Amino acid sequence: MTLSGCRNVRHSPEVQLTVSGCPRVTQCRLDQAAPRTNDDLNALLDETEAAWAVCADKVDMIIACQERNSEQTTIPAPRPQ
Repeated sequence: MTLSGCRNVRHSPEVQLTVSGCPRVTQCRLDQAAPRTNDDLNALLDETEAAWAVCADKVDMIIACQERNSEQTTIPAPRPQ
């Protein structure tokens, strides 16, 4: 007697996952600082502006992703005649 689990059978097809969705919005944080000189303060200003630019780019990317997803899921309503 051969059990069905022991026979050579066709393998199940591979499952391909489709990821839909946008990255999560995370907080933008700046490190605490204590500049002691004007040069330190100027350097900190440059670092802060760069950090905010990176944060703004991330937020813009997430908003664009959400808008694309929103456009794809919108179903046009039939026009009244």
